[in-house]
Amino acid sequence: MTQTPDITIIGGGIIGLLTARELALAGASVTVIEKNQVGQESSWAGGGILLPLYPWRQPEAIGNLALQSLKLYPSLAEHLKNESSIDPEWNPCGLLITKNPDFQQAVDWCKRYGLVYQAADADGFKRLNTQPDHPLWLPGIAQARNPRLIKSLQQALIKQGVRLLEHCELTGVKLAEQRVDAISTTRGAFSINQLIVSAGAWTGQLFRQLMLDSVLQAPKIAPVKGQMLLFDATPEVLPYMVLENDHYLIPRLDGKILAGSSVEFDDFNKTTSLEVKERISAFALNLLPALRDFPLIGHWAGLRPGTHQGIPYIDRHPAFDNLYINAGHFRNGLVLGPASAQLLADLILNRPALVSPEPYRLTSMH
Repeated sequence: MTQTPDITIIGGGIIGLLTARELALAGASVTVIEKNQVGQESSWAGGGILLPLYPWRQPEAIGNLALQSLKLYPSLAEHLKNESSIDPEWNPCGLLITKNPDFQQAVDWCKRYGLVYQAADADGFKRLNTQPDHPLWLPGIAQARNPRLIKSLQQALIKQGVRLLEHCELTGVKLAEQRVDAISTTRGAFSINQLIVSAGAWTGQLFRQLMLDSVLQAPKIAPVKGQMLLFDATPEVLPYMVLENDHYLIPRLDGKILAGSSVEFDDFNKTTSLEVKERISAFALNLLPALRDFPLIGHWAGLRPGTHQGIPYIDRHPAFDNLYINAGHFRNGLVLGPASAQLLADLILNRPALVSPEPYRLTSMH
């Protein structure tokens, strides 16, 4: 008979995998259950800028997690590369923000959090076609290449002894008093010690479906579609990331350039559209005219787990002693992932929390 793991995690995206790693490193036995393939939803589809877009416009709760993750990422990327032999391509290439009408607010935020910043000079705009408005250069901001980060993390977890069950959909829960006693899935039943729900955009739906919202409302998490494009460029075309208004360009180490993204409320529909493709393509080709020399080779969509202010839920369920949630990171799953995993592990293991848990409570109105 299979021994019951210390921790069972529902959801094999970046948040579930990083949480599994954090708890496994602390000595826990961990099983991750994923209804499709590990890391193939929002975690795979995103851009990988390791900073919230215009973080000074975001709630403090997002900034606190982001800055803690920034401290963790360099060593995390190095360890994953060594453990898996897959380079997650953590790349501190810097971020140029072309238009900052709230420049003083941006500077104040950078000073407060100790983030290196500079007023962008003319050299940064030689390749760009834009009218800068108080541009800001953040030289230390990094990116990670989402698919490679996921693959690297997956291999490292397998080496750590974490069990990854793919194509395994949760179909029911067995409750006993104030605990989740067991779960049923499309691959059989599993007894539970501690259960974590990290199912991204599907989290709220799962809570409602399994009646885990009988005492408390289901987490207010809804899918928000984002579409992305990929150009087959070469490394000299763009050496740093560029954010302009609501769109961005992200150059990978091999020169390919991501252009994104849209924000669409379309339930669980992941289909792409010609209209959005043309809009993002027009942005990219206008901002970086050199892209006209390179083919567009990719167009896809992902579903972000949206909450009201983009603040995730990281908490123990108040009605069930052994049920936890780590979900609702909107477009910042990669950015906030390491700190979110650390915080949830702190709560489960009764360790002193490095980030205050209060803003991420299930009882908070996000």
